Amino acid sequence: MTTTPILFTNVRLFDGSGSAPYPGELRLAGRHIEAVAAGRDVLPRDGATVIDGAGGVLMPGLIESHAHLTWPSSVERFVPGMALPPDDLALTAARNARILLDHGFTSAWSAGALGQRVEIALKSHLDDGGLPGPRLVASSVEREPPVDDAALSPGQVAAHGRGPQAVRDFVRECAALGAQSIKFLLSGESALQPGASHRLLYTEDEVRAAGEQARESGVWLTGHAHAAEAVKLGVRHGFRILYHCTYADEEALDLLEAARDRIFVAPTVGIVQATLDAVPPPHIDMRAMKDDAEIVLRRQRELVPELRRRGVRLLPGGDYGFPFNPNGRNARDLELWVRHFGYTPGEALHAATALAGELMGSVLGAQAPVGVLRAGALADLLLVDGDPTADITLLQDRQRLRAIFIDGRVHKAPPGLR
Repeated sequence: MTTTPILFTNVRLFDGSGSAPYPGELRLAGRHIEAVAAGRDVLPRDGATVIDGAGGVLMPGLIESHAHLTWPSSVERFVPGMALPPDDLALTAARNARILLDHGFTSAWSAGALGQRVEIALKSHLDDGGLPGPRLVASSVEREPPVDDAALSPGQVAAHGRGPQAVRDFVRECAALGAQSIKFLLSGESALQPGASHRLLYTEDEVRAAGEQARESGVWLTGHAHAAEAVKLGVRHGFRILYHCTYADEEALDLLEAARDRIFVAPTVGIVQATLDAVPPPHIDMRAMKDDAEIVLRRQRELVPELRRRGVRLLPGGDYGFPFNPNGRNARDLELWVRHFGYTPGEALHAATALAGELMGSVLGAQAPVGVLRAGALADLLLVDGDPTADITLLQDRQRLRAIFIDGRVHKAPPGLR
């Protein structure tokens, strides 16, 4: 972290609330934002390095709510598949962490890993500043129970067994290793196996056991849930965030609405749009995946506005890391929310900062808020050349990110700061 206070002046502040950027100043000291001033108010200069922001927008760092740092492909390295040897997997995860931070993502909630310990080890290096990357909520391996045609999860370790006790043991083991979030594939995935999104992979007793053990072990549960019944299982048994929710019926919507103060939903439109846009080589047939993506996008365009109307907390995060949807492209999700879901750029940014900061607060606690610009919040900051509330696509150009701070540490120094 910086040892000398830093004061940003001549900036417009986007504070995470969704309001338009306003002229102001911000002073950070150590890990935290020390003070924020609006309008003509000025902050004390004593002992601080003053940075002229040249009229740019100073905003909270972005938060990825569906991170896959071990999914191999990135904007820097194409990997034609999902399997890597363990040593390459670990180095790839470290590289992807740095790539996310380079592109303005200062926090990431993992949605599953390809190895049981790799994210846990990576997190320790990120936390002490030994490796560059976002603040990470580390996940277990992404697993499904043993099924006859197990092809729905890319995980490369043995599946847990069947039955409530086996699921309890799995959650307990992951927590003991240091995972903070445990990922369950509550439903299948039709993009990988036609019709699988409508298929439940766990019984109610198994999901109940997962929820009970998660509370005992002090960890959170995240769920891949397309099917309506999968959504209902996740809500009833205490999952913190559910992904997709594509086929949520009226009962599922009512349950999500009733649980809106304790649950989050991330529709993951990024992977859907990337599937539709993909131009595969001749030997790869993506027709079934594209057909499914058209259905999912049509459902999401109806689902997201309805969930929003009901007050459910909705978060960006688009399943990045596949060969046709690489890590580093994550900020595209915000553009897709504006294009498909009727959000303004400011509303999409609010979801990716302050609202996603509430999810991160599940682990960080209320004493260390992220995603907002206010005194006492952690100093995760982006200085943007231009106004992303006017043009959300600016955040897809890393050259427009003139400065990046995480936890008070300088990742990309603004002009005028060595």
